[in-house]
Amino acid sequence: MQNASTTKYDKMRRYERKPYSETIAYSLSVEEEKKRKWLELKGKALNLCDAGVCIETDYPLAPGHMLWFNSGVEKKAGFVRWSQQFERGYRAGIELDGKHIQELDEATYIFNKRLEEIEDTCLTSQKNNDEILPAIRAAFDDVLNACKLFEIAIEDKEVVRDAQVRFREKTNPILSKSYCINRTRTWPQGYQGDHKTLEAIYRNAPLSEGIGYFLDLYCLDWSLGIGVRNRIKELTYMLREEMQKRKNPKVLNIACGSCREVLELASDIEKSGAKFTCIDLDNAALAFAANRLSYTNISPVTSDQVVLRKYNAVRMFDDELNASEFGKQDIIYSVGFYDYLPTDFLINLFRALYKLLNPDGLLITSFKDAARYRHQEYHWVADWDGFLQRSEEDFQYIFLRAGIPDSAIVERREESGIIVFYLVRK
Repeated sequence: MQNASTTKYDKMRRYERKPYSETIAYSLSVEEEKKRKWLELKGKALNLCDAGVCIETDYPLAPGHMLWFNSGVEKKAGFVRWSQQFERGYRAGIELDGKHIQELDEATYIFNKRLEEIEDTCLTSQKNNDEILPAIRAAFDDVLNACKLFEIAIEDKEVVRDAQVRFREKTNPILSKSYCINRTRTWPQGYQGDHKTLEAIYRNAPLSEGIGYFLDLYCLDWSLGIGVRNRIKELTYMLREEMQKRKNPKVLNIACGSCREVLELASDIEKSGAKFTCIDLDNAALAFAANRLSYTNISPVTSDQVVLRKYNAVRMFDDELNASEFGKQDIIYSVGFYDYLPTDFLINLFRALYKLLNPDGLLITSFKDAARYRHQEYHWVADWDGFLQRSEEDFQYIFLRAGIPDSAIVERREESGIIVFYLVRK
């Protein structure tokens, strides 16, 4: 904490301070057990100027904290620049943010009003998608541009994260009318990227009514959503092509989710004599896949060609454990899962999976290329920040560190170019 004398601090002031004795209610975001938590606190203002306020509070404020003011101060937020402990608590100097937060709040307010007007249009007229969707896109483009500018101006990631939470709170009354947006904010399965959410993206059909219908359409048309739909098609094609070259191949599907591509390949799997081992940690995803596959000739109940197994894929960095649990494989694949894993762990995982391949075996990996889509849709509109923002250089670094030679790797992209596949042949 900073213990500069009041006299010295007075000399550094550029603005005249005026006595101000009011109770100030403020919110502070803190991290507890790896989760963000909001604290609702109060303090007493001692003096105020255009650029800052000095408060006394019981909470141990420290330089770098950002406060969101709920009452007592006209400006919306401020940063703790200095803090002193004294006998009754803490005294802190807050530099008020008179621009960035205000501009973001104004953009959010305008966004909400525009959507409310669009909602009225949905209720009172027979306008079609061609008229309503462009208006929705324009409203989102404007507010997401404001969000991007805020990110650029405020480099502190925790402050940006707090602003994202506030944005979702302010927009929730209307955006929660969209099934797609609401699901990617609340994650009812308990984790991001669950099989039901991906199935909604794959089906590409709105599930809401009123303005929610059009918000669903907008959300499903995000560029990354298009890439994800292309990804499953490209994966299905690659697996079919690879199975046609092999006899009775052993295939390992990691973090299998709904097994949509397995269902699509049911007849190919039966003809090739392939044996698929599909692992996931989510019982609901495995039950969903089992139900779907039960209507095919490769049902896990009547056939041994597909095995659905509950297993934690993050254990698969261990060579000996992999060998004992699964044995050598001809094809190993996963899509989406690798985006959620930290780089150091992913390096060890790829090293282990490469060793698990038979000679001429194929490891199919995919990544989201952060340079090809707008991040704000997932970090501000949706609460979907679990997948990491990586570039081609990051992907290449991971394979290099995993000890996989360049000559073994073929890069391939789906039609939109957003999802990049790396096919690693042993």
